[in-house]
Amino acid sequence: MLSYPFMQNAYMAGTLIAIISGIMGVFVIARNMSFLTHTLSEIGFAGAAFGIFMGWQPLNGMLLFTTISSIGVGELGAKSSRRENSITAISALAIGLGILFLSLADSNASYATGILFGSVIGISRANVVQMMILSVSVLVVVMVIYRYLKFDSFDPIGAQVKGLWTRTLSVIFLVLLAFSVSVAAQIVGSLLIFILLTLPAAAAKYFAHTVGMMISVAVAFSLIGVWLGLYLSYVTNWPVSFFIAVIEVIFYFSALVYQRIRA
Repeated sequence: MLSYPFMQNAYMAGTLIAIISGIMGVFVIARNMSFLTHTLSEIGFAGAAFGIFMGWQPLNGMLLFTTISSIGVGELGAKSSRRENSITAISALAIGLGILFLSLADSNASYATGILFGSVIGISRANVVQMMILSVSVLVVVMVIYRYLKFDSFDPIGAQVKGLWTRTLSVIFLVLLAFSVSVAAQIVGSLLIFILLTLPAAAAKYFAHTVGMMISVAVAFSLIGVWLGLYLSYVTNWPVSFFIAVIEVIFYFSALVYQRIRA
């Protein structure tokens, strides 16, 4: 299986995606941003469609749209009373633009399917290198702001009392999330990216009691889901996103059962 270059690329890309998703997912859950993750996946669809329309790599279009939108959400949604309406408006616009750009690009159905649900065979070595650069960039920034991000995510009231730069931190986190969505969509597709950015972390919180342990468990769940999903996809020729979704859902419900047994 690993003798094929496209599977080598898929496993390298999948490993990067799992690590980024596991780390970022813990903060997504802590900051109650699961809905925003879903919205960014729809914006990523519009960006990828725009990239195809312009003759770019879909990843470049995703990065452009998700980054601009995340900054917009951070500014428009500074007040919680406006956050949901802002996200809904941007999401609706993104879906419409995605459909428009695909129509104007006159792309065949396989392009749309690859954007929406991911494509293992569509990942080139150049894509892997680009994803590696983005992933390392995200990890470096997370390491630099980790202490502040953890404080603001798990104790937002205390962070405000201490005078922490919460608004700037929120925008930085949203940009990092935009990068993560763009990277991860290459495997699971824009419609299902929220799975890797929410379920492993949501399951991890039932098995760990510190932020560091939550991140470790979430990354482990993500890695297992991606690696096993790629293998099963290769064996059955079924979509990899289906297997990843099923595996992560199993992890999540297993965590709920574990919590109930302990209670």
